[in-house]
Amino acid sequence: MDYNKFYSLVVPMYNEEGNAALIIDRIRETMNGFHYELILIDDNSRDRTVREITEKNDPNVVLIQLKRNYGQSSAMMAGFDYASGDYIITLDGDLQNDPADIPAMIGLLEEGNYDLVVGKRQNRQDSLLKTVPSGIANFIIKSTTKLDISDQGCALKVFRYETAKDLNLYGENHRFISLMAHLNGASIAEIPVRHHARQSGVSKYKINRTFKVINDLLLILFNQKYLSKPIYLFGNIGLIAFTIGMFINGYLLIEKVMGHDIGGRPLLALGIPLVFIGIQFFTTGIIIDMLMKTYYESQSKRPFSIRKITSFRKKKEHAENMC
Repeated sequence: MDYNKFYSLVVPMYNEEGNAALIIDRIRETMNGFHYELILIDDNSRDRTVREITEKNDPNVVLIQLKRNYGQSSAMMAGFDYASGDYIITLDGDLQNDPADIPAMIGLLEEGNYDLVVGKRQNRQDSLLKTVPSGIANFIIKSTTKLDISDQGCALKVFRYETAKDLNLYGENHRFISLMAHLNGASIAEIPVRHHARQSGVSKYKINRTFKVINDLLLILFNQKYLSKPIYLFGNIGLIAFTIGMFINGYLLIEKVMGHDIGGRPLLALGIPLVFIGIQFFTTGIIIDMLMKTYYESQSKRPFSIRKITSFRKKKEHAENMC
């Protein structure tokens, strides 16, 4: 690790009573001697998480409190917005990630001149409820993209400043940060890391998140190919449907001219709707294309609201000046 660089550690927290104080201590041990900030984003916890953080009064800690529970992606994006380090490091607040792996990850980032280094959890301490959907998502990503990463869901990651700042996390896309960085052109490496069982609290994972994972993955893959050019998807579907419909209707017109009855033909019930469906898809593609242009050209907005930001370093320096 480079002693001359500044490190920002971003950790979303939600009901992590019992872990909040511990993670501050573990990070302090790992980052001893380095210039760093530990950005803890409280996603409107209902337990003593904020109190534990406040009582530590660590000068390296910055506590960002969100007004309501927005989810891990928004909490992480709030941390990215505030972070100013040369390297930005993410990890979960449940201490299943081991901060002791961070130095090796930074070393690999610098030696290989990568933009992002992600962890690959060894001997994963999770139930099948979490590992099976994760394995399916990893298989789909490796099959449909050129990103050869074995563990998309590992929260322990080290980014270069520009790579992290280039990410926009919406919905629950934090699970696919590596994929999103890859689609933005980042060079990525993977390194084995330790994984521990949760020490305190309960997992926030529920079975309905399996479907969210699949939906988010499909949305990202759609965005990869068609976000900036939706007319290529909707327009092509429209043109195919319109062409097939016109061929059917042309054939039926010839049949009618030749004196055959076409009123009861099933093809008539297929040909006419296909023409209208084709027109609808094509015009939908034009409308969505206009919306995408508005999206890219409009002013960026964040999907969250911050209640308060507390820098314990500034509070401590103010107290010392008052003495």
